Amino acid sequence: MAEQIKIVKPYTGGEASDVRNLIAPSAVEVDQNYVKIGNKYAKTLFVFSYPRFLSGGWFSPIINLAKLFDISIFVHPVDTALALRSLRKKAAQIEAEIGEKQSKGFVRDPMLETAFADIESLRDNLQQARERLFDAAVYVTFYADTVEKLNELEEIITNIFESKIIYVKPATFQQMEGYVSTLPLAEDKLDIQTPLNSGPISSFFPFVSMDLTSDTGILYGINQHNNTLVIFDRFSLENAHQVVFAKSGSGKSYATKLEILRTLMMGTKVMVIDPEQEYKNLSDTVGGTYFKISLTSDQHINPFDIPVIPQGEDPADVFKSHILTLTGLLKIMLGDISVEEEGLLDRALTETYASRDIIPTNPKFLEIEPPLLSDLETVLRNMEGGRPMAERLYKFTQGTYSGFVNQKTNIDMSNRLIVFSIRDLEEELRPVAMYVILNFIWNTVKAKLERRILVIDEAWVMMKYPEGASFLFALAKRGRKYYLGITTITQEVDDFLNSPYGKPIVSNSSLQLLLKQSPTSIDTIAKAFNLTDAEKNLLLEAGIGQGLFFAGLKHVAIQVVASYFEDKIVTTKPQQLLDEGGSLL
Repeated sequence: MAEQIKIVKPYTGGEASDVRNLIAPSAVEVDQNYVKIGNKYAKTLFVFSYPRFLSGGWFSPIINLAKLFDISIFVHPVDTALALRSLRKKAAQIEAEIGEKQSKGFVRDPMLETAFADIESLRDNLQQARERLFDAAVYVTFYADTVEKLNELEEIITNIFESKIIYVKPATFQQMEGYVSTLPLAEDKLDIQTPLNSGPISSFFPFVSMDLTSDTGILYGINQHNNTLVIFDRFSLENAHQVVFAKSGSGKSYATKLEILRTLMMGTKVMVIDPEQEYKNLSDTVGGTYFKISLTSDQHINPFDIPVIPQGEDPADVFKSHILTLTGLLKIMLGDISVEEEGLLDRALTETYASRDIIPTNPKFLEIEPPLLSDLETVLRNMEGGRPMAERLYKFTQGTYSGFVNQKTNIDMSNRLIVFSIRDLEEELRPVAMYVILNFIWNTVKAKLERRILVIDEAWVMMKYPEGASFLFALAKRGRKYYLGITTITQEVDDFLNSPYGKPIVSNSSLQLLLKQSPTSIDTIAKAFNLTDAEKNLLLEAGIGQGLFFAGLKHVAIQVVASYFEDKIVTTKPQQLLDEGGSLL
């Protein structure tokens, strides 16, 4: 039967008693399988068996588990002389047992021989003072709100230990002693110890959880492992790129807007492609420039603009690269084209520029006004075999979409925050718009070296097209050289990662933020980021703004937090906006 005991600590008077009564619970309920302290249930496990070898960092999955628990490690030195006498006796016993089996003609026992070799090796190391022997005890006390959740957590912790061939047991009928053993009192009430030499003991340490607090950078959130602040400078890594994966409504845009707001305070310029007009309030608040790209907009980008030639680069190479970029854009606009049409298109582009004397050999070609898309259409109509492509371009030059990419550029990029809104564009025009905007931003970035961040919300739209995905990958590869950090945000994880360029973009991003995931995409995420079962469960059960934050080789469970005024600026919750008299438009 379960043992039920009520322990009440009486008031005995005095200043010390006042402190004890202040911090101690009013009562503790003790059961054979757990201890109930207030409204929390606690259970203690102890380690009783280790494998032959312990690798460094084996404790990390337990320490970094995003659950509430306490761990105690007791290490008691053993007198070397006593240890040598004990090992000598044990070696003699095993040697005698091996000899007896050999005399009886039994088959050799590899387990006995391995044990004998290990003991002899340990004796040598102890005798030569290369090792010390210790009695080690490891206890883990974890907490939950119900007995059912306590049992679930026990299974998770037990499975993690057993995956390392380390076995644990609950302190049955000794739960109170186990609980006290994990309090910061340095009292080993359980006294369940295992002899270990210096090597295995050293693998327990450093006994710390992942820490992403630095002296520079911005606040990303709270480390749920140890309640420290996650403060980080993304430009301190080998590249400043970041990917954000999350299901709709889990807080991915909220977290990104917080990062933008805090990054602006550090003097970094930010550019955003906004597919749903979520960044307008932020732009208006900080005095940013908000460009509304649509068929009837007054702001235009001419994709035929010649990029500024960076210092030290050959104008001919830059011009050829520009022609290739334009070819990629036209492939998205025209749809499928044959190899012959692609060659014809390349020649037509060159002739379109040459008609205005824009050729690399002309030293003043950057000063000449660039052509428009309608000029390319005219050239195609007058080329043999080019009329079909010219007809397909008609809707972009004179038809329904004529006000979109057939105008002179009139956009000023001098502000510290630039937002391009594509919400009012037709669905089929969004990939074209994103390509045009990204190319325009890339040309701006190359023209002047500044610390910048480019945020691409709903980046999966680009990944649906090979040309768009290839262009985005090229930005990720080359952005570091121009002090550019790219943030790609998507809720369509499968579309992004199944693209041939999706995984390379992830691998070229030093930072990753994973928020709540749907069950249909969790396996894809787990495979791409090599997540443990505990991390998969965390992402499936995460609340809004909760998830995993990766920075290089470090990663922590994070809770994104905002101040009262930051929340007013970055929130897009419809109910909250209506309550505050705001607008959803």
